[in-house]
Amino acid sequence: MSDVLNKLSALLEARKSGDPQNSYVAGLYVKGLDAILKKVGEEATETVLAAKSGDRARIIHETADLWFHTLIMLAQTDLKPDDILLELERRFGVSGLDEKAERLKRR
Repeated sequence: MSDVLNKLSALLEARKSGDPQNSYVAGLYVKGLDAILKKVGEEATETVLAAKSGDRARIIHETADLWFHTLIMLAQTDLKPDDILLELERRFGVSGLDEKAERLKRR
């Protein structure tokens, strides 16, 4: 499945040079990081509401929207899905409580 994320990431990267009149994604890039973050926040809220509804199809749809806009945010900040997947892999097998305690020590 990470192949899908990488393909979509490459497409979103290409959209950076697209025409904002013809591309929703190019339009977001032109508006800048604040507009992208606002959209990620909106999609996160919609995902939470979908989960509360219990409607599986709606949860899938809204989560896909959230992931899509998160990938746009990553591209805007010069990150790739693999950067996130590597972090998740690093955390794999580590207790969430231990991981949180380690983060707090680094602050």
